[in-house]
Amino acid sequence: MGSSLTPRKSSGGRRVRGHRRHPAAMSEINVTPMVDVMLVLLIIFMVAAPLLTAGVPVELPKTAASALPAEQEAPLTVTLTADGKIALQETELADEALIPKLKAVAAEREDDKVYLRADGAIPYERVVQVMGALNAAGFRNIGLVTDTGGPSLDGRDE
Repeated sequence: MGSSLTPRKSSGGRRVRGHRRHPAAMSEINVTPMVDVMLVLLIIFMVAAPLLTAGVPVELPKTAASALPAEQEAPLTVTLTADGKIALQETELADEALIPKLKAVAAEREDDKVYLRADGAIPYERVVQVMGALNAAGFRNIGLVTDTGGPSLDGRDE
């Protein structure tokens, strides 16, 4: 009839011109495997990213405040753990070593912003002492890190 999968032959038994023996090579790229790999990588990075921000475990207090916008320079964090220990980024420091170490870090940084992460069980006095040490080391822009979703002062829980 109209189309056939077998090559047409002329009366002499020869192949008709224009018909190939093998199918033509496919010229399209199959992107499905690449999309699968990219989705797996996306999920891995989404799970791993929160773990990379701070390695010292603390139970942050909850507030109704919203998150600050992202910055260009990597944030400097000082953490107060539940047992009262101080960590600069992920390195634990003694109380007397905090100010000299912060002064050395301040000399290398352009930004004077530092984030203070304090466990909710820490007494306010200890938090203020560390804030004073940050100020003495030259950091005037101190941000207190909290978790969102805590109670607000207008009586509503968010």
